[in-house]
Amino acid sequence: MDVLSSKQRSYCMSRIHGKDTKPEMILRRALWHRGLRYRLHYKLPGHPDIVFIKSKTVIFVDGCFWHGCPEHGQHVKTNRSFWNTKIRKNKERDKEVARQLKEAGWTVLRFWEHDIHKDLSTIITAIIDSLKAHLS
Repeated sequence: MDVLSSKQRSYCMSRIHGKDTKPEMILRRALWHRGLRYRLHYKLPGHPDIVFIKSKTVIFVDGCFWHGCPEHGQHVKTNRSFWNTKIRKNKERDKEVARQLKEAGWTVLRFWEHDIHKDLSTIITAIIDSLKAHLS
C-alpha cells in the first residue's frame, strides 16, 4: 500500500528527470578518470547519456524502473495499467532508437543502473574494448 495519495505520488514521479542521474555520474566519473573524453547531451535520436564522437559510440544508462529491468524492475502497486503501459512503451522506444542509431552507423551500448553499482570495472572494460575496436 502506498503511503502517498495518488496526487502526491504523481507529483513525486513528475519530478524525476532523466539527466545526470547517480548511475550516469558514477560511470562518467570513472570514464573521465581513465582519460576517456566524451560529449554529453549530444543531439542524436534518444538523447544518449554519453557520446564518443570519433568512434561513433553512444552509451545509455537505463534505470531499472523506467526501462523495465527484468531483475530489478519494480512491480508497481498503484495505477498498474498506466505504469505497465508506460514501461512497455519505453522499452519499445529504446529498441527503435537503437535501430535508428545503428542504421546511422553508431554503436549502441546500454547498461542497467544496477550493473553500474555492482560491477563498474567490467562495464568500463567493455566500453574501452568497444572504443578500441572502432578506432583500430
